[in-house]
Amino acid sequence: MGRIGVGLIGYEVGRSWAAMAHVPALRGLPEFEIVAVSTTREESARAAATDIGIDRWFTSAQDLAACPQVDLVAVTVKVPHHLALVEAAIAAGKHVYCEWPLGNGLAEAEAMAAHVSAAGVRGVVGLQARCAPVMAYVRDIVAAGEIGEVLSTTMLGSGQEWADRVDPYNAYLIDKRNGATMLTIPFGHTVDALCHCLGEFRQVSATSAIRQPFVRRTDTDEMLGKTSEDQWAVTGTLESGAVATVHYRAGSSRSVNFLWEINGTKGDLRIEADSGHAQIFDLRLYGGFGEERAVRALDVPAHYRWVPPGIEGAGTNVAQVYARFADDLRNGTRTAPDFAVAVMRHRLIAAIEAAAESGRATQV
Repeated sequence: MGRIGVGLIGYEVGRSWAAMAHVPALRGLPEFEIVAVSTTREESARAAATDIGIDRWFTSAQDLAACPQVDLVAVTVKVPHHLALVEAAIAAGKHVYCEWPLGNGLAEAEAMAAHVSAAGVRGVVGLQARCAPVMAYVRDIVAAGEIGEVLSTTMLGSGQEWADRVDPYNAYLIDKRNGATMLTIPFGHTVDALCHCLGEFRQVSATSAIRQPFVRRTDTDEMLGKTSEDQWAVTGTLESGAVATVHYRAGSSRSVNFLWEINGTKGDLRIEADSGHAQIFDLRLYGGFGEERAVRALDVPAHYRWVPPGIEGAGTNVAQVYARFADDLRNGTRTAPDFAVAVMRHRLIAAIEAAAESGRATQV
């Protein structure tokens, strides 16, 4: 198999997620080559191509998808635009990598999953927290029975955004209609890793709130109304019977910003980070087993890093997903998080929202 030609949709020099994560990831992986980029304006498309160091640029996603050199279309724009751009790639017969959330709600995700399956192409979703080396190791520790039967798990995370201040670039986050909420983004990424390691939720109960209903825009001091919840507390039962508790709150804490404990009959695991965005930030793993009376730092074996050592920072876990996808194309496997996984996660989020609205436990 030759190098996979990637066409990037959505790139802003110096600040977009594509610039911070996708380009460094793809540059570091020998299986991939960035061959084209598209934005909605000629000026920004030319600037993006120059910044990446390529010649092909487009102002139409359809034209990019039709480019013969493009094998994989990477959709890295805001959530409300995902559906149309993913559909354009599928219509052109191209594989798709779409950022998470896949769709603006469950119905859009289900439609894209159905279409990618019918077209016979692959759809990969950017749920990269599950591919972090620490998370991959935790999954194997649990599966091997090293902590025995999982009794319960507890997660606490800070969402950073969605608090009392917002920069103009992220102002769209505070409008729930855009589908880019604390529940869908940091909660969604990290709870996906929980499910990947421990199994799916069977039932959930939830409480949500908007504790800071007005947000100050940092460039103008304008006060904006917020419709996206800034507190989510979820409890539930996993398919295994383990009890799970997850609380995400907006902003950052002066104390703990991410803590995940897994408690079993033979041991305990603890994962920490400096932010509740476990898909981005470095994770620290601790464990205690058998007769040990406290947890200790655990080193992650080198084979859980699937990418070259030169890839660091925000691009690391994105590169882990791309590396898994390259393996899947080569071997006919399905190890990268795909659109079917995305639908499961959207379905969980829909159940959590229904539980919060009804005040009753909801089956997933």
